[in-house]
Amino acid sequence: MAKSPSRWQKPGWRFLRRLVLWPLLAVITYWVLALALYRSVLPPATPLMIIRSIAAKDLVSYRPTPLTDINNNLTKAVIASEDARFCLHDGIDFNAISDALEDYEQRGRLRGASTITMQVSRNIFLWNGGGAFRKILEVPLALLLDAVWSKRRIIEVYLNIAEWGDGTFGAEAATKRYFQKSAKNLTAAEASRLTAILPNPIRWNAARPTRYIQSRSTVIQRRISQLNKSQISCINP
Repeated sequence: MAKSPSRWQKPGWRFLRRLVLWPLLAVITYWVLALALYRSVLPPATPLMIIRSIAAKDLVSYRPTPLTDINNNLTKAVIASEDARFCLHDGIDFNAISDALEDYEQRGRLRGASTITMQVSRNIFLWNGGGAFRKILEVPLALLLDAVWSKRRIIEVYLNIAEWGDGTFGAEAATKRYFQKSAKNLTAAEASRLTAILPNPIRWNAARPTRYIQSRSTVIQRRISQLNKSQISCINP
């Protein structure tokens, strides 16, 4: 008498494997390969770059540039503005999360607590936009990224894949677009203005700053002056 098919061989389970397990395996394989490859090679593209390219029906502006060719003014400005404890945490800033939750309890307004590492994890491994599920995935991926990559590598990749305008990615492309120069020659004021538009680069323009962006740029420059050695030690060669 022929054996009855096992549970995994039944048509319903075979369909489930095709629908869920194989795509999941493909995603995990991509994560592992990207984690290993981008440790030494700058990403040729990110999912968001591909989406922007399809939407615009044109190539995005992206010029992968080593950290040594990006002015330190911009590196410091991004850390001061986006993640002041970047050199001190392990990928997740639990102090910032605690402060954000406390602020929500007091004011009813939830502000972001994403670290630079979390943003790199999101841009390379996940997708753009909100959602609790994506946030849950960001945490272990950021911890893994921080364990495998150096801090200098994380900030280098961030400065190359961050969006600085519709279809403009990375410090070099952004500097060419807004200031017609190389990222290596950015002044402190220009670096602060570039950093100031990061929260909404589609809306704001570093070359034509609004009063708000000018004010935010001034705040960023003040924060840079307040950084101590421990907050920027990890970006030194």
